[in-house]
Amino acid sequence: MSSSSTQPALHTLQTIFGYEQFRGDQAEVIKQIINGGDALVLMPTGGGKSLCYQIPAIVREGVGIVVSPLIALMQDQVSALRQYGVKAAYLNSSLSGAEMKQVESQLLSGELDLLYVAPERLLNGRTLNLFNQIKLALFAVDEAHCVSQWGHDFRPEYIQLSVLHEQFPEIPCIALTATADAQTRNEIMERLALGDAKLFISGFDRPNIRYQISENSGNAREQLLRFIRNEHEGEAGIVYCLSRKRVEDIAKWLSDKGLTALPYHAGLPASIRQQNQERFLREDAIIIVATIAFGMGIDKPDVRFVAHLNLPKSIEAYYQETGRAGRDGLPSNAWMAYGLQDVITLRKMQALSDADEQHKRVEQHKLNAMLGLSELTTCRRQALLYYFGEKLDESCGNCDNCLTPPETWDATIAAQMALSCVHRTGQRFGVNYLIDVLRGSENERIKQFGHTLISTYGIGKEYATTEWRSLYRQLISRNLLDVDLEGYGSLRLTEAARPLLQGRERLMLRKQVKAGKSGRKRSSSQFNKEADTQLWNALRDCRKQLAEEQGVPAYVIFHDATLVGMVERQPQTIEQLGRLSGIGERKLESYGSAFLEVILEHIKPKSVTDTVDETTQLLNKGLIPQAIAHQRGLTLATVYSHLAKAIEQGEVGLSDVIKLDDKELKAIRFAFEQNDDDKLKPVHEALEGEYDYGVLQCVRATLLCEA
Repeated sequence: MSSSSTQPALHTLQTIFGYEQFRGDQAEVIKQIINGGDALVLMPTGGGKSLCYQIPAIVREGVGIVVSPLIALMQDQVSALRQYGVKAAYLNSSLSGAEMKQVESQLLSGELDLLYVAPERLLNGRTLNLFNQIKLALFAVDEAHCVSQWGHDFRPEYIQLSVLHEQFPEIPCIALTATADAQTRNEIMERLALGDAKLFISGFDRPNIRYQISENSGNAREQLLRFIRNEHEGEAGIVYCLSRKRVEDIAKWLSDKGLTALPYHAGLPASIRQQNQERFLREDAIIIVATIAFGMGIDKPDVRFVAHLNLPKSIEAYYQETGRAGRDGLPSNAWMAYGLQDVITLRKMQALSDADEQHKRVEQHKLNAMLGLSELTTCRRQALLYYFGEKLDESCGNCDNCLTPPETWDATIAAQMALSCVHRTGQRFGVNYLIDVLRGSENERIKQFGHTLISTYGIGKEYATTEWRSLYRQLISRNLLDVDLEGYGSLRLTEAARPLLQGRERLMLRKQVKAGKSGRKRSSSQFNKEADTQLWNALRDCRKQLAEEQGVPAYVIFHDATLVGMVERQPQTIEQLGRLSGIGERKLESYGSAFLEVILEHIKPKSVTDTVDETTQLLNKGLIPQAIAHQRGLTLATVYSHLAKAIEQGEVGLSDVIKLDDKELKAIRFAFEQNDDDKLKPVHEALEGEYDYGVLQCVRATLLCEA
């Protein structure tokens, strides 16, 4: 980012929103918009998409217009922005006539930085006429995948949003979404007239989410209850079901078991839906049981789990829905139990839809890809990211298949049959035809093409049609076969299939076994010390009281991640509190004293706190890191981590922590400069393990301070 656009944007980030540095592509996106360019931004949920248009709207002259699909999303965003001291408002059907006029008056008098509008409201003549009378900073189209008929959440009213570029060609436009494959991205660009827009893809990985998928062994709700009690007792979550009836049944059953579970679906009265959504947003430990009607635009950062009791219709839908967990970056779970009936129901829904044949073929492929992901034996995150065109070189270590590898069977010969049949039939046919050939069907079409004479005809009779379907799904999900979506769903071999066909690789697939009980019991507390847990609970109580007084959700005051920072650092002055991530000037002024009082009350009996500050104090007394680790009973890695944080905060210098000569420091700096993402492992390997990870962490902290 050029210095002319860097300083106001960074100053806004630090003073208003309370974050020291931009993350990922944020800086480049913001630069593009501030300089008047258009952008299409793909950024995972929780990655900071909102800042990409909020900061330019504040920095640029005029008001930023944000198109948002849901009233709840607008209200949440505006409430949060007002807490930061940003002048924001919304126009939607929830406002009275008088309230509407007040917002329009603020707009015309230049009192607003941001205005959120529904697409229907934006497209009427009155609203567009208002825009012609004011200075516009930008247009932002949130949840932009809604514009695509190929996407998983198509909204017809979004199609007309090209009017923005037609009527206001000089105003920069930014479209944002967390999920869009190449086809969906192309349609977004076309329908919003963003032909010259710069594309930013920040990656789809959500490393804090643990993916767990199992077959429904006949007692899915019992599996769900064990999962919640073992891993998320007293925490907020969402449970998705396919039908309205199942939503109500599961919500009642969980409530009967002592949990606070509320239903949400389109068939409930609007007042009940609103009431249940408000409770979910404002209270702790609420579980919403819902159809997919719930969730888009729910900006609740501390959802600790998302559970599916039915198979989603596509990987895009699964990614979007599971992405509602852990928006604050803290550990979260995506759990699913699926069964054959889910597949039957979804395929019936596809068959009965009014879509044309090409759309139906695309939907069928997407469902098959979702099934393939569910049946994998290898790393789920690798397959999930590959689906969106992203590569993960190593297994993630944070999905069920990585943590507890499933029992498998050797499917090499069956896979060779399946792949060979694709080759022998000319790579021109879909799954159903190929299975008929393998099982020796005598239908006329096979005879007409002469495929009763090829070597793969009838060689697969030992496997049932359902087994062949499962095999083909997994071959597709493992990138051994491609699907021609623009044709008729025919399968084509990829280069990755060659070693398997030639007998140089084996293929192991999941054995179907009944799901057992979850053996892992997670403590309901994320802290190792009881005292820290007590402080955590006291801070949450303080936040809840402030939120109730102001009539806003608790996370609007501070995110969980900020409260975690308070527990870990235990600041003792307003200045120290203000250094924590997520505390801007306005929030420090409004809430700093209240939270500091809670912290000081908690640490009052102690002479020295067991925190980063204690480590720093011992360093300042002349102890070296090894001695500090010995005295405090900590690992050396933990001590270096504390000291790296102290370096970032400017409390100590690098030379106070470690002694490196100029040549050594230059070599380490060079290694970091060659590494784009600032990860320690590549730097450690590039330096051939000569320097401890803790030393590298401290040098990296110095580089971050200089950036």
